[in-house]
Amino acid sequence: MAKILEVKDLCKTYVVDKRQNNVLKNVNFTIEEGDMVAIMGPSGSGKSTLLYSVSGMDRPTSGEVIFDGEDIRRFSEKKLTATRLSKMGFIFQQMYMMKNLSILDNVLLPAVENRGEKENRKEKVERAISLLRKMGIVEVADHDINEVSGGQLQRACIARSMINRPKILFADEPTGALNRASSNEVMDEMTRLNGEGTTIMMVTHDARVAARCKKVLYLVDGSIVGEYENSLPEGGTSGERERKLNQWLMELGW
Repeated sequence: MAKILEVKDLCKTYVVDKRQNNVLKNVNFTIEEGDMVAIMGPSGSGKSTLLYSVSGMDRPTSGEVIFDGEDIRRFSEKKLTATRLSKMGFIFQQMYMMKNLSILDNVLLPAVENRGEKENRKEKVERAISLLRKMGIVEVADHDINEVSGGQLQRACIARSMINRPKILFADEPTGALNRASSNEVMDEMTRLNGEGTTIMMVTHDARVAARCKKVLYLVDGSIVGEYENSLPEGGTSGERERKLNQWLMELGW
């Protein structure tokens, strides 16, 4: 598999009241096309900062972030914005959507904003509807965002993240605001997308969610202290996947 994301000696430092806070310290890892990687660790370990730094939402202090063959740290703000829009998808714990737009129009919005895409509006609408159908929520396409359940809304967010056919999907606690049933629904969809070839990097505190991933990186005080390869197949062995991952996490002090 080809590398889609390579992080080299990544550091992120904030200065607060003239004091340096080294949130990320010489982080190194690689994500290959088709990977599904979870970032875990205690609160305050730098998980979200890492995701924001490698996805271009925040500027690292030093190091390299090689995405799709280019170091995005060297990008201008204009090129970085265009890259995030056209080559990356984002899902967050808080399901940010425009309140004055329908579910369909919210999903469609990034495609409308993507000026580099040559499709006409009809083609973009058809793709948005197709994504909603794949997510199992096409029947709520014309609903307002306050007329659907949390699980439906997060699946709509996944559809929105995929509208521009990104090379990688970044997710920050995508199930953190959901109950267990809705969490399972969302993870079923993300696992299916990964099975179809979508590369995913997600931050999660939930071992059940991380057990769905092919790889887990464990972060403590801004450094990766462990890497777990999930060798068991997805499906009927989910309980065993969780047990083995939990055992590994406990060995690291989880």
